[in-house]
Amino acid sequence: ILKVFNLTAASTGINETEAKSAGLDVDYVILSPMSNSSYYPGGKTMTMKVVFEKGTYRLLGAQIVGYDGVDKRIDVIATAIHAKLKATQLKDLDLSYAPPYSSAKDPVNMAGFMIDNISKGILKQWYLPDEKNLPRDGSVTLLDTRTVDEYNDGHVEGFKNIPVDELRERIDEIEKRKPVYVICQSGIRSYVACRILEGYGYEAYNFSGGYRFYNAVTSDFALVEKSYDCGKDK
Repeated sequence: ILKVFNLTAASTGINETEAKSAGLDVDYVILSPMSNSSYYPGGKTMTMKVVFEKGTYRLLGAQIVGYDGVDKRIDVIATAIHAKLKATQLKDLDLSYAPPYSSAKDPVNMAGFMIDNISKGILKQWYLPDEKNLPRDGSVTLLDTRTVDEYNDGHVEGFKNIPVDELRERIDEIEKRKPVYVICQSGIRSYVACRILEGYGYEAYNFSGGYRFYNAVTSDFALVEKSYDCGKDK
C-alpha cells in the first residue's frame, strides 16, 4: 500500500499479468464503489479490480485505488485469500456497516456479487482490450446507457446513446439478431440494461469498469488543463 498526496493505492495477492504468466486462466471484475453510503456526506469513489481463476473461482488478488477506505478493503481481501475463500464467497462476508463507513453492501461484497453473477451465467462481460477490436460495421450493437449530457461530455467512438431509463420504450431501435455491447459510467446502469435486454431475448455484454475507468486509462489528464509557470498567477 502507498499514499500519493491524498490518493491511496493498494494491492494484494497476484495481479492479472502475474496470474497469466503463471499459466492460470483468469477473469476479473472492475468496479467503482463509494467508500461509504452515497447519501452520506463525504463519500469518495474508489476503483477496485478483483482477479480470480476461471472455473474454480479461486481468489487470486486485488488492486484498489481511491481516497478513503482503501486499506480496509484490501485487508479484507488479503484475509479472504489467506483463508482460501472462493471469489464468489466475498458476497457472504458480514462486514461492519454504518453509513459514515460503508454501504449496506460493502464494496468487497459487491465484487463478490458480480463474480457470483458471472459464475451463474447472469453477467457476461467485455473488457478494455476488446474495445479496439469491436466491429464498427453494424454487425454488433454498441450501446451507451448513460444520460444524454454524460454521453455528450465524452463517449467511446461508435457507441449509440439510449439512456437506460428509455431502454424499454426504445427497445425496437436495437436489432435482436446482433450481440449488444453495453457501457455506462460505472457499470451499474449498463448491468441493468443487460438484464433488460436479456429479458427481451438479446445477447448482451457489460463493460467491466464503466466509462469512468475507460476514460481514466485512455485519456491523458496531464494535458487537459493549461500549465502555468511555477509561482505565476493564472
